Amino acid sequence: MSWLHFVILIPFVFAIFVPFFYKHFTPRIHTGWFVIAVPLLVFLYLLRYIPHISNGKTIHHSVPWLPSLGINYTTYIDGLGLIFGLLITGVGALVVLYSIYYMSKHREALHNFYVYLLLFMGAMLGVVFSDNILVLYVFWELTSISSFLLIAYWYQRERSRYGAQKSMLITIFGGLAMLAGFIMLSMMADTYSIREMLSHTEVITSHSLFIPAMILILLGAFTKSAQFPFSIWLPDAMEAPTPISAYLHSATMVKAGIYLVARFTPIFGVSLEWFWIISGVGIVTLIYGSVNAVKQTDLKALLAYSTISQLGLIMSLLGLGSAAVYFGHGDEATMSATAVLAALFHLINHSTFKGSLFMVVGIIDHETGTRDIRKLGGLMTLMPISFTLTIIGSFAMAGLPPFNGFLSKEMFFTSVLNASTLSFTGMDSIGIIIPVVAWIASVLTFIYCMVLVFKTFTGKYKPGRLDKEPHEPQIGMLIPPMILALLVIVIFFIPNVVSKYFLQPALVAVLPAFSETGGIDVVIKPWHGWNTELFMTIGVAVFGALLYITMKKWSWVYGSYPQSLTLNNIYNQGLGMMENYSLKVTKRYMTGFIRDYLVYIFSFFIIILGGSLWLFNGLSFDSSNDAPISLYEGGLIAGMAIAAFIIVLAKLRLTAMIALGALGFLVSMFFVDFRAPDLALTQLVVETVTVALFLLCFYHLPELRKERSRVPFKATNLIVSLGVGIIVTIIALSANGNRLFAPISSFYEQAYELAGAKNIVNAILVDFRGFDTMLEILVLCMAGLGVFTLIKLRIAGRDKDEA
Repeated sequence: MSWLHFVILIPFVFAIFVPFFYKHFTPRIHTGWFVIAVPLLVFLYLLRYIPHISNGKTIHHSVPWLPSLGINYTTYIDGLGLIFGLLITGVGALVVLYSIYYMSKHREALHNFYVYLLLFMGAMLGVVFSDNILVLYVFWELTSISSFLLIAYWYQRERSRYGAQKSMLITIFGGLAMLAGFIMLSMMADTYSIREMLSHTEVITSHSLFIPAMILILLGAFTKSAQFPFSIWLPDAMEAPTPISAYLHSATMVKAGIYLVARFTPIFGVSLEWFWIISGVGIVTLIYGSVNAVKQTDLKALLAYSTISQLGLIMSLLGLGSAAVYFGHGDEATMSATAVLAALFHLINHSTFKGSLFMVVGIIDHETGTRDIRKLGGLMTLMPISFTLTIIGSFAMAGLPPFNGFLSKEMFFTSVLNASTLSFTGMDSIGIIIPVVAWIASVLTFIYCMVLVFKTFTGKYKPGRLDKEPHEPQIGMLIPPMILALLVIVIFFIPNVVSKYFLQPALVAVLPAFSETGGIDVVIKPWHGWNTELFMTIGVAVFGALLYITMKKWSWVYGSYPQSLTLNNIYNQGLGMMENYSLKVTKRYMTGFIRDYLVYIFSFFIIILGGSLWLFNGLSFDSSNDAPISLYEGGLIAGMAIAAFIIVLAKLRLTAMIALGALGFLVSMFFVDFRAPDLALTQLVVETVTVALFLLCFYHLPELRKERSRVPFKATNLIVSLGVGIIVTIIALSANGNRLFAPISSFYEQAYELAGAKNIVNAILVDFRGFDTMLEILVLCMAGLGVFTLIKLRIAGRDKDEA
């Protein structure tokens, strides 16, 4: 196992010790100081890979997990994985530092908080560093589970539970769809390795399962990255503590879907369906998030919808950039590759400015007691540092210089303009819509950024509406957003350093064909002359400022949309309908009568097994190899039938016990006749012990009583009974006539040499199935202890009542 494997496992290992640290050291030291070492050390470790990755190298290590199934725990780092790994650990370290001052060590259950956080961090590292798609899926679902726990951290609040449930239902649904897509993909490529799939793209694209697998995998990506229409879970997830929102919903979890799309673009990008689905969903998500962000009055809700919008922007860029895979080479491929570069660049930029903004909003909430914009205002002089940080983050998100968001927003405009000129079928007519929608969404982005800054920090101060007197927090809470804000500015002035060491290696990972031609020589600069992109940016600022100033005159538009048609209302109504319908169905079959349950079970037994035998031609009866029934065997069968009838019709319990023993001994005689002395001896011992136990308990058993009752005839019971008997008989006869596999008896031919046991039954139980037998004995011991405990409690309770 390599160090890279340990990097993924370290958060899980540390999570084991967090409760211990919390219990013994919390009164003196905040648990976060113990946890912060994990992301910090992993971040420093990953930094050592930057020179190797920037030189075009990749690192991979493999450990066998289920080698018989071709499943190995293979870790793989390239330019794309390195960006995500550094974001997960770098932002994670800042979030932990921020949480130390945000989360009280006296009032909060910090052991739960940090255990969930470390589980999520390890799962995200596993997602971005896994080469095996099934291992990736395991980590993928672990992110959903840990994020559910984090969102529901304040589980006493109804909204927290609701948000956690919604995120879980939507992301798990997408994860299961993605698993189906992964299985199809592995069937097409005959491998679970993503790297190996790249060499089988021709086989995959020509397969009939190509489109279904693509759609199912995209469902997983869209649900995780809150793309339309699955974006409704993200605003409700804001009920989580602000450190969680800053980590999950700006830098990590919501970027997992982005990572998935980028990772599989080399495989599916040759298809125009991939281009249209991703770019279309991304553009719709971009405009949907922007429109809804403007009308929000809660600061975290505003950031939630702005995150949806920015994720749609990145997703649309990946979709537009996938055309580079479709064209393969030439000018159009190069132009399309610019969109992928812009997506990767904005991915980094968004993590910096959005993480900073989430932390500042948490500071405002922490220091004023509210996030309601209607109660805020005039905080600029009271919280000048927070005001400065908000300006940096908001202006970067709005795409203004001198902040990194301006550079990636300009590249976004360049990409949509290039896309409108591609030679796809349909681009000549609808291609112009893409830049127009992108520009409108950018105007709306500018508006909500201005709302975030000016309605919070300027205007009239309203102390009567605040729960606390505003002031700047401790310096420790300010350091993380200050570091991120500093990166926002620094990246603007040194973008080509970021390009050389991060963007170009990641671009080659997403578009491997460009590595054969030496890649793309990327030069990022803020000034390109008076071009169309610059005029679009100026238009965004001017038109956005006018709309912000006149916002009261046109905001009534939001009230004209019927609430019954909102996605949230449709989700709530759909969930309520499913719950009501399931309750009605449950009441229909949960009658409280065992006979009804048996009718349901046996009916499904008949339908499924009988239907399977019929559909798959399993009905086959071959008696040519059957041995003839001798006179002795016929006599044993008759004796067993007589004993069975006596058991059922016996009026005395002693008679039933004797008949039961006789039935068991007759079965053992069958084994003697079949020349299986080991089985006969075992059966004789079991029957003897059983009869002896019954006789020992005979004194304590109640007498059999006659009960006269008229049992009505039910045709349903007759049909089900006959159906089960017929199906079981048919299965037995068909199984005897259809031997699909060689009998396992040959496996035990050398039982004496292998196990040293002359009794084949003992050899199987003790040696061949030793673990099964041990666990069966353990279960019996546990059951016995349970019965003994219940008896003791009953006796103790009876003695207490008598006293």
